[in-house]
Amino acid sequence: MKTTKIEWTDKTWNPVTGCTKTSPGCAHCYAEMMSRRLKAMGLEKYANGFEVRLHEECLYEPLEWRQPHTIFVCSMSDLFHQNVPFNFIDRVMDTIRHTPQHRYQLLTKRAERMAEYFLMNDVPDNVWLGVTVEAQQSKQRIDCLRVLNAPIRFLSCEPLIEDLGELDLTYIDWVIVGGESGPQARPMREEWVLSIQEQCKQQDSAFFFKQWGTWGSDGVKRNKHKNGKLINGKVFQAMPV
Repeated sequence: MKTTKIEWTDKTWNPVTGCTKTSPGCAHCYAEMMSRRLKAMGLEKYANGFEVRLHEECLYEPLEWRQPHTIFVCSMSDLFHQNVPFNFIDRVMDTIRHTPQHRYQLLTKRAERMAEYFLMNDVPDNVWLGVTVEAQQSKQRIDCLRVLNAPIRFLSCEPLIEDLGELDLTYIDWVIVGGESGPQARPMREEWVLSIQEQCKQQDSAFFFKQWGTWGSDGVKRNKHKNGKLINGKVFQAMPV
């Protein structure tokens, strides 16, 4: 388990590492860059860089954590990657069920495979399910998510790289929005953010704005910390009920 700077979670747990690019949001993947750094530092877990690896030795880590945490599962991968067999996902779910004190957040870009798995298996009571919707072409993932019987269903619109237009947020409890960071970051326009915020308000979904990223609300490229996370001078970081 690792503490994390991700503002919408407490800890990360990575029984799987590595991934492959599947949509435009993957172009400048932070997990891929981090994996390269960790490999260069000599960490055995990342000896293969960003190749998909299953880590059986990590499966039972949450059993040791007595205090309750909100845990982002596979921040360095995608649990529903095609190279992760369903029987391994079963083992991840076994650990989740045996640790009801924790809340687990599962986020994927492979919404169809997640739906395939959970249409055959119950979603644990302490699991939130999410899909990444960073561009228009990713909006179909929402339909895969909304049919699943999860306590909380959420969208991660990060990095938001274009106007998403009209969103159907039926059965979507929470929407996270954030801009891209790094030297190659693509700009996020203020009007895209405000559109999502207004649609969340109209459709009763909690709205969480993480950051502007490398490009500020004024369209100027600068350090992401200077750009901050304010919308019209206010922080909007609602959590789902």
